[in-house]
Amino acid sequence: MRPTPKLTRGPIATTLLMFALPTLGSSMLQSANGSIDAVWIGRLLGETALAATTNGNILMFLLTSFVFGFGMAATILIGQAIGRGDLTGAREVVGTVIGTFVPLAVLISAGGWLLAPHLLGLLGTPAESLDFARDFLRVIFLAMPALLMQTLLMMALRGAGDALTPLVFMALAVALDVVLNPVFILGLGPAPEMGIAGSAFATAVANYASLGAMLLYIYGRDLPLRLRGAEWAYLRPRASVLRLIFAKGTPMGVQMIVVSSAALTMLSLVNREGVDTTAAFGATQQLWTYIQMPAMALGAAVSAMAAQNIGAGNWARVGRITGWGVVFNLVMTGGWLRR
Repeated sequence: MRPTPKLTRGPIATTLLMFALPTLGSSMLQSANGSIDAVWIGRLLGETALAATTNGNILMFLLTSFVFGFGMAATILIGQAIGRGDLTGAREVVGTVIGTFVPLAVLISAGGWLLAPHLLGLLGTPAESLDFARDFLRVIFLAMPALLMQTLLMMALRGAGDALTPLVFMALAVALDVVLNPVFILGLGPAPEMGIAGSAFATAVANYASLGAMLLYIYGRDLPLRLRGAEWAYLRPRASVLRLIFAKGTPMGVQMIVVSSAALTMLSLVNREGVDTTAAFGATQQLWTYIQMPAMALGAAVSAMAAQNIGAGNWARVGRITGWGVVFNLVMTGGWLRR
């Protein structure tokens, strides 16, 4: 099947906006999920538990942020391959990134389980929420392989010009997580009462279920990036592809590490003020995710669209794509407003 690069044709502004909106929708759902989970935890378990999730989530962000930089690099490489009509090249990138970083996620998950108390101690987690944070973080680490693989697949699909499929399965994960949170926290029906670990367990179940459903959909619909037969060999990382991923992904990964390290430093200072302050800081972090969503969604859309046009050799469109991205960003974030 020869790929059809949808992002290399048509009016740039309309194409970019229609591609960015599902990506923005996915980001909004993900942020809303975090907010709703925080509401469940705060109402059912109190502010001590809410402060614990703040510490756990910041640590998870640090441990996964570097990999997201390489995911963006894979998005760019897949977009370029799709743009030049090289479906085999796109599948090689998918195989290499999954074959490299999913096993890495399993190792981080196992290490995180063992080191969770030590990591929380380094953050200066308030003593009264330390047990909550340990239980939450250990179970969240179990979700890391599914969460990371699903994220990488969604980024790959966007690189291939499909922003709608990631939105659908993000909605599925969020719906399951929201519904299952009180079930496992309180032990409703046949479910065990797990307290704060139940919230993390709900997240793990939701992500594994959504990942399984997305894989069934990808293969059931025979989407271009699926691997079959001899293509499974692409899961063995190729040195040439890895070099490109690391060359493009390392600067983005380092940037994410710097941002997450700053957040960790801030949280370690906030933790000194006690549980109430940490819980309040967590609430403000939820708000901040909504503020930065439009810029991040547009950035992802511009990257994928520009990559396809670079692959197709449409350099004249690349500059205009960037220009429209800046315009939409200013409009959506209110950057054009003056006092």
